Amino acid sequence: MSSLGVAIIGYGLAGAVFHAPLVAAEPRMRVAAVVTGSAERAGQARREYPGVRVVPDADALFADLSGIDAVVVATPNRTHAELARRALEAGAAVVVDKPFAVTSVEAEDLIRRAETAGRVLTVFHNRRWDGDFRTVRALADSGALGRIRRFESRFERWRPVPKSGWRETGPAADAAGILYDLGSHLVDQALRLFGPPTAVYCELDTRRPGVRTEDDMFLALTHGGGIRSHLWASAVAPRLGPRFRVLGDEAGYEVYGLDPQEADLRAGRRPGDGKPWGTVEPGSYGILGADPEGESQPTLPGDYPAFYTAFADAILDGAPVPVDPYDALAGLRILEAARESAVSATVVHP
Repeated sequence: MSSLGVAIIGYGLAGAVFHAPLVAAEPRMRVAAVVTGSAERAGQARREYPGVRVVPDADALFADLSGIDAVVVATPNRTHAELARRALEAGAAVVVDKPFAVTSVEAEDLIRRAETAGRVLTVFHNRRWDGDFRTVRALADSGALGRIRRFESRFERWRPVPKSGWRETGPAADAAGILYDLGSHLVDQALRLFGPPTAVYCELDTRRPGVRTEDDMFLALTHGGGIRSHLWASAVAPRLGPRFRVLGDEAGYEVYGLDPQEADLRAGRRPGDGKPWGTVEPGSYGILGADPEGESQPTLPGDYPAFYTAFADAILDGAPVPVDPYDALAGLRILEAARESAVSATVVHP
């Protein structure tokens, strides 16, 4: 059987660093086409994937989808819904980078279109396969923490001078800013663990000159059973907090640092290169226990390649998609409630 041809629309950070290498690592898939208007990025794509078809814009791709079975939308957030719709209408399976869309209304429309057409549609919430998050899920499922009361999760950076680019300098109407960027991951992980919240409270601030939307965020979710998720995302944190701190009635778990897969992909490492993938050194393990006792808790390996393995299974065998688009829709609704909360300075009950 010939491999599934995948077209990647957008060859910036998301397309070149995350999607293309992970597509290429799946034996049943190949990077068949790349859409980029940059001559430099076009040259990069051709060097990395010999024989790839490079076209300058989405119109050129959709004018000729021969040999393309799936389309990855890895473009600025404001274009996600339109490009995903066009790909579905063209008969392709679709991966949309997070956030799924700018609004939940757009996301609902995409889900309806995919269901009506019988197309595979999923959303790239890759942080579900971070090793530290996999470890938190395993501890929660095993009962090692007892009954969980509080879940703290952070994506913090110290970047006092903003980078140029739409993610930091674009408007909220285009889903720029840290809420829809890192907040998408934080919310997805919290919902994955504890289900939908009954209350949402959010603080959004713009701290740096030249930034048009929020670069500092705190989000509190109250889940069933009184579990509270406290989520932080910031570009202006000169001291970084723990990546996860989970408190139960029997034990707690705390871990610092970031899953290594993004750094490895940026550095040019690829899954299947002969070295263990997604592993962290024992010195970076988290601590499990209750003060004054505590012991090192091995971090499970991260597994970003699992996303495209499951995507290929969904296309070829009718298996479940790696991320249910209804999960991504639920996350978008929480992000919308978060912005409403921040603007009104009230608790919102979604």
